[in-house]
Amino acid sequence: MTLLNKQIKLAKRPEGLPKPETWTLEENSLREINEGEILIKNYFLSLDPAMRGWINSSRSYIPPVQIGEVMRAGTVGEIIKSKNKSFELGTFVSGWGGVQEFTISDGLGFYKVDVKKSPPERYIGTLGMPGMTAYFGILDEGKIKKDETVLVSGAAGAVGSIVGQIAKIKGCKVIGIAGGKNKCDYIINELGFDGAIDYKNENLINGIKRNCSNGIDVFFDNVGGEILDSALIFLRKNARVVLCGAISQYNKNPIGPKNYLSLLVNRASIKGMIVFDYADRYKIAMEQIEKWIVSGEIKSKEDIYEGIENFHEIFLKLFNGKKLGKLILKIIK
Repeated sequence: MTLLNKQIKLAKRPEGLPKPETWTLEENSLREINEGEILIKNYFLSLDPAMRGWINSSRSYIPPVQIGEVMRAGTVGEIIKSKNKSFELGTFVSGWGGVQEFTISDGLGFYKVDVKKSPPERYIGTLGMPGMTAYFGILDEGKIKKDETVLVSGAAGAVGSIVGQIAKIKGCKVIGIAGGKNKCDYIINELGFDGAIDYKNENLINGIKRNCSNGIDVFFDNVGGEILDSALIFLRKNARVVLCGAISQYNKNPIGPKNYLSLLVNRASIKGMIVFDYADRYKIAMEQIEKWIVSGEIKSKEDIYEGIENFHEIFLKLFNGKKLGKLILKIIK
């Protein structure tokens, strides 16, 4: 029997916040796999702020998704057909499966995951790209040291929540910036942050001043815009600013920081980081994060919604703040 594959494809490049007509939902017949290929049944797909940048035509660290192509996304699923000796039937794999129910691949870029050790959705969250970003971003780029003050924006999100917990493990004072009381309570009461700044309901600069009275040694930024500009005011000597994302700027013309001279005065550094640069060390990070999860030092939260038909609506939760932890779409039950 021929399988039908529901796919979300890019229909047009958006201006500002993507609208429903940015994508089309298609249902196409799957061809038979060739020698060396595998057929993956995708169970979960990762929704990440970076996806907004991937549908622009501008130059970036990764080629843009082309009009008519399946929307790029990380996935985790099960191999249901195989003509590739490296992948057995029933094996779960994670990789760039795209926003579709089934993926045919030669296996390149997919790696096996052990769903007996951790639930499959965790391999596109804390044990996937967000976890890798947090691990290498705060340790390799942030170069944190015990007793330093670390400020994290987007602190209740997939990356920020892990960044803060790793910094706590390493003995830092950790302050998170998040939107709304629920998120602020979450990062303090459940994740163990030392303080929280509710940027939606209090003055940002006053909040940073109150929580970081001696200044900021490391600022891990997922948001950009006004939040980045405000944090620059409070940098200490030799501070490090890690630019991981700028979610507040993705759907408009970006605004650059006005307070950049603080970098000069404080001999501070600011550097962008892309997780793909650390691909050869993912296994090391995964093993360490898994140990922290088992020991209870890291808590993993997945915010899961269902249905490929709901892709656009769920995707927007990345930008309207209506999610907590890692945003995931369940494709096939």
